[in-house]
Amino acid sequence: MTLKISVVGTGYLGATHAACMAELGFEVIGLDIDQAKIDSLALGELPFHEPGLPELLRKHVATGRLRFTTDYDQVADWADVHFVGVGTPQRADGHGADLRFVDAAVRELARRIRGEALIVGKSTVPVGTARRLTSLIEAEAQPDSRIMLAWNPEFLREGFAVADTMSPDRLVIGTQDTESVDILRKVYAKALAADTPLIVTDFETAELVKVAANAFLATKISFINSFAEVTETIGGDITTLADALGHDVRIGRKFLNAGVGFGGGCLPKDIRALQARVSELGLTHTMGFLAEVDEINLRRRERVVRLTHAMLNDDLVGKKIAVLGVTFKPDSDDVRDSPALDIAVRLYNAGAEVTVYDPKGNKNAAARFPRLDYAPGLAEAVGGADVVLLLTEWAEFRQLAPGDLDPLVASRRIIDGRNVLDRAVWEADGWEIIGMGQHYAPLDAQP
Repeated sequence: MTLKISVVGTGYLGATHAACMAELGFEVIGLDIDQAKIDSLALGELPFHEPGLPELLRKHVATGRLRFTTDYDQVADWADVHFVGVGTPQRADGHGADLRFVDAAVRELARRIRGEALIVGKSTVPVGTARRLTSLIEAEAQPDSRIMLAWNPEFLREGFAVADTMSPDRLVIGTQDTESVDILRKVYAKALAADTPLIVTDFETAELVKVAANAFLATKISFINSFAEVTETIGGDITTLADALGHDVRIGRKFLNAGVGFGGGCLPKDIRALQARVSELGLTHTMGFLAEVDEINLRRRERVVRLTHAMLNDDLVGKKIAVLGVTFKPDSDDVRDSPALDIAVRLYNAGAEVTVYDPKGNKNAAARFPRLDYAPGLAEAVGGADVVLLLTEWAEFRQLAPGDLDPLVASRRIIDGRNVLDRAVWEADGWEIIGMGQHYAPLDAQP
């Protein structure tokens, strides 16, 4: 019998998982309580940007293999495996994760399922959540049901989510029974046939894998940015330093690019939630280093603001600043906790006229901060600019040459917040250019 799959929560994670499950040959139904979102997906329209996903969505909506609903009863009656991929945002009253949506999804499924079914958590949750949910399921389940629970964390990279789902670099399953593993082996049969490593473990380890990965990556980014603070003070080439470190196979080069820091919907909230959770467990100092990781990351934003002040002789009022890129990374329209957008807002609040251009992020950024000016293209953004800030390394910006901007800007000043431009080329053309990790004498000269 071919398994029938539901995906509860159709945001970035859920919509991606649902479309990819359909591509793997399963019949899939996606559920969300947001009727507008469901209506859009049912028309094959994706409410966010992710390369390759719109094509899969339209393909399988058209074939009928993928459909969407707001009806829990329909989902519970129909599917054999229920993936839960709802959001776990940071709580409004602290750093911990808000688990209301996870609890609600599991509770609603448990109340309605008849017969045998498997609930699979994919949301990023604090350690101990799955074991608590087993008690919730037992309390809510119907007498004629048998509901198993497994935790199967996701490791999606925005911009590569389809490939990461179809060809993951590892699969982790946390469970208390072997039957759940057998079912998920069928779900992921194609990946397992391609020798994808499978790690079967307990609930707690499965929950910790995702947050541990994000904590490590955040630490690596802040590590190189802490050395950028040193080279900004004393001199040195942060990129060469990172290259030299990267040749050590124990360290590797990835995530060692000095810049404006990390953002997005995962790393910032996950490291904060991890600190909050271990503190609840009485391990107050165990993850204390992550507070400094967070602080280093936030200082990168302030560095760009201070550099802009220094370039403009500490007079931002009425000056035109062009910001290239406001998403937290390229190939995404995600502006959640984006360093680039935060920098743009800070400069606006200091009196500058800030014009933003991002290939995919203008709409989302405007929804969060409409008072900035949003340009439809590069030329409109940089026209008359007193300084240009490159803050997200979209391919369009990485390929910029001085001649592209020379006839448009008011002054030849650029801050390369991602260290992707050839500084020598720009300086030879008469530009004042400063990157991350680079000493800048005028900043030291300020009172």
